[in-house]
Amino acid sequence: MIKNSVLKGVLLVGLGATSYGMLATFVKIAYGEGFTTPEVTIAQFVYGITGMLLINLFQKVKKGSDVVKASKKNISQLMLAGTSLGLTSIFYYLAVKYIPVSIAIVLLMQTVWMGVLFEMILEKKRPSNQKIIAVIIVLFGTALATNLIQSKVDLDWRGIVLGFLAATSFTTTMFTANRVATHVSSAQRSLYMLLGGAVIVAGFAIATQTGAFNFEIFLKWGLILALFGTIIPPLLLNAGFPLTGIGLGSIVSALELPVSVLMAYFLLSEKVTLIQWIGIILIILAIVIMNVNFKKFK
Repeated sequence: MIKNSVLKGVLLVGLGATSYGMLATFVKIAYGEGFTTPEVTIAQFVYGITGMLLINLFQKVKKGSDVVKASKKNISQLMLAGTSLGLTSIFYYLAVKYIPVSIAIVLLMQTVWMGVLFEMILEKKRPSNQKIIAVIIVLFGTALATNLIQSKVDLDWRGIVLGFLAATSFTTTMFTANRVATHVSSAQRSLYMLLGGAVIVAGFAIATQTGAFNFEIFLKWGLILALFGTIIPPLLLNAGFPLTGIGLGSIVSALELPVSVLMAYFLLSEKVTLIQWIGIILIILAIVIMNVNFKKFK
């Protein structure tokens, strides 16, 4: 019975991570059709919030008074935490305008060492040797995966900076999501975090959109981006992690990296060299090292 629940958790986390991995490729295709970053992000958040409202309504009808309601304080905390979610989307989607998707996802995965750094600063304790080794492997893997080792590297610095900013805001999102109003249902938490992110996205759209807003984005890509970016992944990951545990769940969620690279390879015809694949494998290996309890094997 336990094995079945863990297997179910692995499947849920794997599908959630796979959904996230597909996202950047769809955004890149939308750019190719002439849509802008504000249009892409607005459409994603509008559909995402609508979807989460419907899910919350369904849960309320099904469970009634058993649903724990978020207090005003919880709502304000979750919306504040959600601002980093909005920033992640903006920075990540801007990054893929300047650099290949396969490079952008590698930069986003810098959350591995950023998470260790955040933990060290906030909890004021030295990271374990296991985590330090994993961080070193991530940094070396990143150098390979972004082709920095080879002399023929021509990456737009704007994409690199935006990729790191996306990783920083995503790390912030992960930390706050695991610490704010955890007694509230995942659907409610996702909704209020999306509302907080929507405020940032709306401000960004107003400040940067030039020309008329192309509402065709809602018909062509909005629903797909919302499903794969703001509806399916949070629900599946929140349902799967309690069954797998943080360690195994983190390892399985690393599927996002190869899936994103493969999507870019097949749908965008992005070239990925052997050196880059080695770097990607090293990053996944680092995630495994960071989350495996080696003491069990002694």
